[in-house]
Amino acid sequence: MNQLNATPDQTKNTACFSCENLARLTEIMDEHKYSAGSYLFWEGDAADKLYYLKKGRVKITKSSDEGRQIMLYMHQEGDMFGQVDPFHPSTHSFHAQALEDVTVGVIRHNDLEVLLWQYGDLAVEFMKWMGLMHRMTQSKFRDLILFGKPGALCSLLIRLGNSYGDVRENGIFISRKFTNAELGEMIGATRESVNRMLGDLKQNHAIEYVNGHIVIKNLTYLCDICRCENCPKDICRI
Repeated sequence: MNQLNATPDQTKNTACFSCENLARLTEIMDEHKYSAGSYLFWEGDAADKLYYLKKGRVKITKSSDEGRQIMLYMHQEGDMFGQVDPFHPSTHSFHAQALEDVTVGVIRHNDLEVLLWQYGDLAVEFMKWMGLMHRMTQSKFRDLILFGKPGALCSLLIRLGNSYGDVRENGIFISRKFTNAELGEMIGATRESVNRMLGDLKQNHAIEYVNGHIVIKNLTYLCDICRCENCPKDICRI
């Protein structure tokens, strides 16, 4: 989990598809646009489509029993997301909301199934993609369950470094700004709890702030708290 400076291709979950097979998927997509704040799908909706993000960012959230929203993913341009059940009709387990104006390619399961029958290499790559998404979900739940909120926050900071990090002389500069409320949503914690934990990390010289941006000063310290397993870069991302 402590590998940083992933290339753009490594941070896309579609990196497991060849250019040829990605083009085949693109051919069967219907383009849709969503405005910032709108929902692509809700938890409980029929899961009969996949979504390829052409422009913008989309967050995937899960509702807790207490009504709190936990952000599991923040998908970026070049990502594919959605729920696939090859054996029977299913419904979405998560919400998908546009964080900004987005453009997506929508792939219907029936059209996808025809492609998978036609091209065996695409079927193999699609299985790899499904395995990747499963591993990403497992690692997110590991963060949330096993090592408490401090461990989840440290893991989140490492993931942010992999997704948006720029290695500089004073540390790993996270180029995108996040509010403490947004960080809290990603680990199922309150803004006040995040404030306190970030304060502890600053006191221990693990992080600092530069013009509102988080800078990771001591990556090893963060890795020790969350029991880093050195996940590959395509897994350890936001």
